[in-house]
Amino acid sequence: MARDRRRVFDAHAHLPPGAEAVNRLLEVMDDCGIDRAVVVAGGVLSPDQLSRQIIEGGQVENDADNEMVLAGCERAQRRLVPFFFANPHRNGEDYRAHGARFRGLKLAPSVHGVSLADERTAGLVEEAGGFGHGVYLHCIQRPGFQVAELVRLAKRFPRVGFVLGHGGVGDLDLYGIDLIAPVGNVALETSGSYTSVVRAALDRLGPDRVLLGTEYPLQHPSVELAKYRVLELSEDHWRRVTWLNACRFAGETES
Repeated sequence: MARDRRRVFDAHAHLPPGAEAVNRLLEVMDDCGIDRAVVVAGGVLSPDQLSRQIIEGGQVENDADNEMVLAGCERAQRRLVPFFFANPHRNGEDYRAHGARFRGLKLAPSVHGVSLADERTAGLVEEAGGFGHGVYLHCIQRPGFQVAELVRLAKRFPRVGFVLGHGGVGDLDLYGIDLIAPVGNVALETSGSYTSVVRAALDRLGPDRVLLGTEYPLQHPSVELAKYRVLELSEDHWRRVTWLNACRFAGETES
């Protein structure tokens, strides 16, 4: 696969369990021309169980292997940037104890089944603000988990930067883009969404509020990169969306 000469910072990937996970991720990044990636733990539940919970509801109380992520990032020598995958059922205790070792916070309401309106979620966001962390999270189309709840949460914590993952709810969430547009501390990560949604996000939010993410290993990074390449972004917009915005969100240097 040909490597693009421009730098790329993947704003959202997962590090699966397993001894070879780091090497495999770095190989895929090299093959796709990705220089850095924000990583969170994978394997909290199976894709089949997650798919069922998104539709029917439900929860798990499993912890993510955040220590595995830290160790993998150390081995990768700054190419991988660790985010803490919090379990709201722990009421923030694990994040308070270990969050300073990470660069951001990941919440997955559809995994742990704790809504965005729950005070446990608010408590984690408040802790993120104390660490100077950004918050990456997912929304789904169920009461308490929708983009409108994210908007209310972001307005409650205006000094915390949020990233709405996967282009919002589903693959054509133009409405979600419109909901977050007036809320300047919410950006959009676009893995899984249509190219037309990426274009709409760039037009309605501006290039400083859109981030390229891959959702590796569920999605191959080359697919997400192809969406941006066919949009023929200007060099300035490409640099913002595929590098600078992720650097800012993850607290990384731009060099």
